[in-house]
Amino acid sequence: MAKKIINTTNAPAPIGPYSQAVMYGDMLYTSGQIAIDPTSGEMVMESIQAETRQVMENLKAVLAAADMSFENVIKTTIFLNDMGQFAEVNAIYGEYFDADTAPARETVQVANLPKYVNVEIGMIAGR
Repeated sequence: MAKKIINTTNAPAPIGPYSQAVMYGDMLYTSGQIAIDPTSGEMVMESIQAETRQVMENLKAVLAAADMSFENVIKTTIFLNDMGQFAEVNAIYGEYFDADTAPARETVQVANLPKYVNVEIGMIAGR
């Protein structure tokens, strides 16, 4: 089984030696997404809600490039630089999933994230 690189212009281009996502068999592994607007290249940082929404929209675009949606997501990892923002992030995140079929998840606070963002999210999805 060979891995297939997933890439779309509807999500931010990688800023290092990694892919937006890798498909391996029926499994999709996304790289963590941050709040870069793929059209302008600018960071979306006016609020934690706007930042989280941009992250989720970037992930939506990566999933779509693999012919998947949030319904295919099995597991997510949320990295926050301040656990005090958990409720706001969780509220936006929750808009993208059905509570009855939501994926497994962990949320961790970290000392720092790329480009000094507040939130980064990665996903594993499957068919």
